[in-house]
Amino acid sequence: MKKWPLVAAAAVPAVHLVRRLGSPALPPPAALPPSVPIPEATPPAGMDLVAVPTGVNYRVAAYAYSGGSLFDRRDFYIGAALIKHPQGDLLVDSGFGRDIAKQFATMPRLFQRLTKYEVWKPAVEQLEAAGYDFGRLSGILLTHAHWDHMSGITDFPDLPVLISARDHAAFYNPEMFGNFRGYFQDTPFNWQEFGFEGGPYLGFPRHHDVYGDGSIVCVPAPGHTPGSVIVFVTLPNQVRYALVGDLVWQREGLTRRLERPFLIRRLGDFDAEGNRQNILRMAAVMQRIPDLIVVPAHDQRAFAEMSQLPNVTTRGLTLTPTSDATTSQHRAQHKPPHPPPSELHTRWAGR
Repeated sequence: MKKWPLVAAAAVPAVHLVRRLGSPALPPPAALPPSVPIPEATPPAGMDLVAVPTGVNYRVAAYAYSGGSLFDRRDFYIGAALIKHPQGDLLVDSGFGRDIAKQFATMPRLFQRLTKYEVWKPAVEQLEAAGYDFGRLSGILLTHAHWDHMSGITDFPDLPVLISARDHAAFYNPEMFGNFRGYFQDTPFNWQEFGFEGGPYLGFPRHHDVYGDGSIVCVPAPGHTPGSVIVFVTLPNQVRYALVGDLVWQREGLTRRLERPFLIRRLGDFDAEGNRQNILRMAAVMQRIPDLIVVPAHDQRAFAEMSQLPNVTTRGLTLTPTSDATTSQHRAQHKPPHPPPSELHTRWAGR
């Protein structure tokens, strides 16, 4: 089992070593056969997907994917995505919480020295500022159980934390990398494990349909952690998103089929080969659904293509879409413009 000092060492900007140990692009995936349909979804009116940025982790492209530039700054998005749904809203991950400094102090010292982050505003404070009705919030759905995805769950006491069974077990494994220690693991979270009772879904072996309408569907994607999941979201205008967690850290991981650099992949992924196979699965899905908006958990460009909370300001960068290989023309052609802030505030405050 991997040890944290080794994982932390992977973060050292060893310029020549990282570049020289990079890996070529993965081969093109086999196309999904015609027998694999695009799943039907009947998302309810009023459903939406909203970015909730809580801060950044300072990185560069060379850290994110093989062959990336050391001079291409990538401030990794640390935050959540809020899915509005009449049957209950869900936060996908939670980003930095109010106690991040205390939590981070439980990590190995070397990791602390090598990891630089900035907190903008915790998710709970952003929702408060937006006039959000917390009675609508049904749970926090984790893509995987790592520190930068879990910090904020302590700000939502007793709220159900939806997690795959394998990652629930990994959270308490003393040798599992990427987890807070100490008091954080002693907190009595309201864990709710979910399984994958559904059959194949877009080339993945099984799935879990959260509300039974096809609008929020989880598939197992083990590799980065034992129980990582991908969350497919379909909005009423039939715009589809894939929240891929840390399958890749930046979109280039999928658009160019570039894995994490060798050392980081070797030390930071629980099962590098499993992760590789799921990258190829997602690449095949992207071929089948060209307009799919792929959202790596740490890519600010992807979250810029979601709705945003009203009356919320954060320190740091403003989420602004940038030119990228995945930026399809359908964003402008088919996705309706976001309502003005006054209308958004009315919608949020009253629901």
